[in-house]
Amino acid sequence: MADSKPLINIMSAPAIPNLNTLRRGGLRGRGRGRGAVSVGGAPLTSSKIIQHDAIVQNTDNDAATSRLSAVDAGYLEDPYARLMTSGDDVARRLPLMNRGIDRVVQTFLSAGGTARKQIISLGAGSDTRYFRLKQKHRDLDVVYHEIDFEANTRRKIGRLRSPPFSTAAKNLAGIDVHAQDVQISADGACLTSPEYTIHPQDLRRLPQHDTGLPGIDKSLPTLIISECCLVYLPPDDADAVLQYFSNVFPSTTPLAIVIYEPIRPHDPFGMTMVRNLTSRGIQLQTLEKYAGLEEQRKRLEAHGFKADADGDGTRGESEAADIEFIWRQWVAPDEKERIDGLEWMDEVEEFVLLAQHYCISWGWRGFTDGEAWDGLLGPPK
Repeated sequence: MADSKPLINIMSAPAIPNLNTLRRGGLRGRGRGRGAVSVGGAPLTSSKIIQHDAIVQNTDNDAATSRLSAVDAGYLEDPYARLMTSGDDVARRLPLMNRGIDRVVQTFLSAGGTARKQIISLGAGSDTRYFRLKQKHRDLDVVYHEIDFEANTRRKIGRLRSPPFSTAAKNLAGIDVHAQDVQISADGACLTSPEYTIHPQDLRRLPQHDTGLPGIDKSLPTLIISECCLVYLPPDDADAVLQYFSNVFPSTTPLAIVIYEPIRPHDPFGMTMVRNLTSRGIQLQTLEKYAGLEEQRKRLEAHGFKADADGDGTRGESEAADIEFIWRQWVAPDEKERIDGLEWMDEVEEFVLLAQHYCISWGWRGFTDGEAWDGLLGPPK
């Protein structure tokens, strides 16, 4: 987040089973704006694509439940988490603490001063980041876009406009989801407003015309967030999404990206992860192609996130780090001490193993002042 004490993000993705699910042999998942994948290297038929998409979409409920479990256990603060769930009792989950995206978001928002900026969240699902950002910084000048499957956006908009959530958003963050400038489509799947837009959009079918996605400002400094989203696409489709946004924004517009994905599928833990997925008929080809930190970094370089990508002398860079590194280097000692006091952190060795199989990769280009980005790999300030 855009403050000195970033929140803890919880990921419970089928791509990255937590240790509890490994012990049980089960698998939980989070549904985001992902496309179809192939199974055993063979393309899926139309009926199989529809079936797979439905499975992925429905797992977003589990993501909301996992987050609520973390809130209840004291791992993070999110007053909106309970409002994004069905209200049933929540079983305890073993969380993965990911502070990488929060720190990249903080760096992006601080780069270039207080001028208006734009964030585009791919496969946002039930994520509440926009509301948490506005709660902490009411005067934050940001335009926020979320992209996901139509089924997920319709469900989210329904919850946003329900009295419990709309009241909390107005009281805590000053956001009125019933204001006159908030427009909801007739089918309830699209929300548009001056600062917050939810797009019902399959990432495999991004609009190729010049206007692009409605409401996106190609002149604003922009951050793309992909939180365990692109990994569900075949490599060509995932690369096409990255290239789409790289092309949409001219080289004169500062552009940054952060990706959170599983890595290292070839060691014992990683192979267990892959077997669990295969048993559900899902093969993560993108995980195979971008299996390590260096592959993740070079992936972003290939899409223009590097110095002088267009020969105009602007700065840029791509980096990657696993979550174990981020825990050691990016989390302040006092916060580590607080987390150590929570129940599951008795299993430190298991946490380290888990954290070594997640990574954050980030890249930026076109920022005239790169000092804010240069310090990302260092300790917390």
